[in-house]
Amino acid sequence: MSKKDFLLGIPLGIVLGALAIFWHPIRVNRHEYSSKGHCIANLKQIDGAKQSWALEQKKVPTDTPAKTDLYGTDKYIRDEPFCPDSGTYTINPVGTKPTCSVTDHTI
Repeated sequence: MSKKDFLLGIPLGIVLGALAIFWHPIRVNRHEYSSKGHCIANLKQIDGAKQSWALEQKKVPTDTPAKTDLYGTDKYIRDEPFCPDSGTYTINPVGTKPTCSVTDHTI
């Protein structure tokens, strides 16, 4: 290996090392944001189903639908949604947004 080849390899090694260092946090954050976004989309879907249920059934904002009112093949959402981060959904009354037990998963 010549001195020129060796000197050209140093910047390449630095660039590859920097990419390796920065790649890991990007991958972790992308997963975190994608699962949070998925959960928020589920919460919005649940809220829409609640609103439709309330209109069709002539319910008031303090009424709370059961899971069986919202989820099922003949209901507003075919399959019960789940949080990708293992959170638990609470449907809540019609006048209150649904929630997830994971702290920053909110609408």
